[in-house]
Amino acid sequence: MRFFKLSGAGNDFVLLPSGPRPSRRRIAELCDRRRGIGADGVLWVRRGRGEHTVLYWNADGSRAFCGNGTRCAAWWLRLQGAGKALRLRTEAGPAEAVVEGRERVRVRMPPPAGLTLGLELDAADRPWTTHAATVGVPHAVVEVRRLERFAVVEVGRALRRQRAFGRLGANANFVERLGRGLWAIRTYERGVEDETLACGSGVTASAYVLESIGRDSLPLRFRARGGDTLTVSRHDGRLWLEGPARVVFHGELP
Repeated sequence: MRFFKLSGAGNDFVLLPSGPRPSRRRIAELCDRRRGIGADGVLWVRRGRGEHTVLYWNADGSRAFCGNGTRCAAWWLRLQGAGKALRLRTEAGPAEAVVEGRERVRVRMPPPAGLTLGLELDAADRPWTTHAATVGVPHAVVEVRRLERFAVVEVGRALRRQRAFGRLGANANFVERLGRGLWAIRTYERGVEDETLACGSGVTASAYVLESIGRDSLPLRFRARGGDTLTVSRHDGRLWLEGPARVVFHGELP
């Protein structure tokens, strides 16, 4: 079976073009950074005539929606001959993607839900003012200072399992304002159980929260841990995520 390694602003994926859906064990093997290909998760893509199917699993085998993964799948479909405007079927329902240029894709994100503001949660031996929203998957958003030196893994691991986020927990996003319309962001992702270099749904949830509490207004740009910038904007009442997507390499699985 052929595979493709893709990166969306440093959020990296193994893409499987159709074929059998991978087992949890297979996903863990593929995502292993020492014994496998190495990735934050696995994409399974099936081309269709009018709509394409994009399924996503985190590195631990749990199903989820992934904003950057969806953008990467759209870029891969474009390379396979699909059009610049694509209709996709995802874990979070129908989605639209638009290829804006070479290795640049914009995707319509799931409608935000479950907005909860001003939670006071204890994690890593101190309280944190936390806001929550679901954009395909649940997210916690915390504004901090000196993000570059912040203990994302320690605090994120403790915050993401808070009872307020239910049995499955949430991704933990930490943001710092760099200027008007520009933020830095770092994310601890559930299912990966580590910091990732970018998180598309986390960027979108953070933009929604920051606008909701009056800290900034859309469009917003976010500088991800990997150094790339992702943009969240609103069109026709819906949130769109735009950023880079590229194929890193491809090969064959034994």
